[in-house]
Amino acid sequence: MIHAGSPEGHITTPKRIRKLNAFTWGPIVEVAVLFAGVFITMVPALMLLKQNAPQFGIIEPWQFFWWTGLLSGVLDNAPTYLTFLSMAQGLQLPAEIVGISAKVLMAISVGAVFMGANTYIGNGPNFMVKAIADHSGIKAPSFFGYMLYAAVVLFPIYGIIHLVFL
Repeated sequence: MIHAGSPEGHITTPKRIRKLNAFTWGPIVEVAVLFAGVFITMVPALMLLKQNAPQFGIIEPWQFFWWTGLLSGVLDNAPTYLTFLSMAQGLQLPAEIVGISAKVLMAISVGAVFMGANTYIGNGPNFMVKAIADHSGIKAPSFFGYMLYAAVVLFPIYGIIHLVFL
């Protein structure tokens, strides 16, 4: 099934349906521009992190989990993942997968993905839903209101992940 929001759906969906749904490219373009800027500007920072990784004192999987996760809440999870992956690779730890240990890779991945839900900007879908809601005139929680709700619900889960897996 083709949906009106998919590229194929945009071509095959009648204009009146797109109009009824108030379809617009605005929120998609907004998010695309933001993320293009993030990825372009972070390349020099990744190189510096890899070269200076030992100076940060982050060496244990649980440290990677929490630091990756906390940064993921204010920066999208993909650039955050790349940031801490580069740092871990610079530590010269056992290189089981992509130049780091499997446990550190798991900690970085889980921290980036799960804790991206802490804010609207923590991952693309959160940001996209907020942009669509705003564009449509739908009242969504404020940035800090969303953060508070997410903290109450999610931080106990993060604590359990820490205790069980790290």
